[in-house]
Amino acid sequence: MTSPRTSTAQRPVGWRLPLYRVFAYVTGVGLLLLVFYAMPMKYFAGDPGPVALIGMLHGFLYMAYIVATLVLAERARFTPVFALLVLLAGTIPVCSFIAERKVTQRVQARERALQQES
Repeated sequence: MTSPRTSTAQRPVGWRLPLYRVFAYVTGVGLLLLVFYAMPMKYFAGDPGPVALIGMLHGFLYMAYIVATLVLAERARFTPVFALLVLLAGTIPVCSFIAERKVTQRVQARERALQQES
């Protein structure tokens, strides 16, 4: 006889949290570079090159951040509103760092609760 499958709500997040954390930091740093280096270079120094390069990189990294966030949100059972707020944090300078701390605390508390249930 096979054991019943563990529901998604009871499974640990595993590799999803570290993946999310990496992309949250990378996206945050990319956004800070875009806002505080590339944009001033474009508007005050007349050099649009950094905006083109850093903006494109931030766009690709933000897409990876979205995927990492959604994968984690599905496993950790985030509410849709919380997941949306975490996704939007990648578009506002410094917010991805704040969201990363909140998400990490929430997921680690969930993991501790799951271990205590076992």
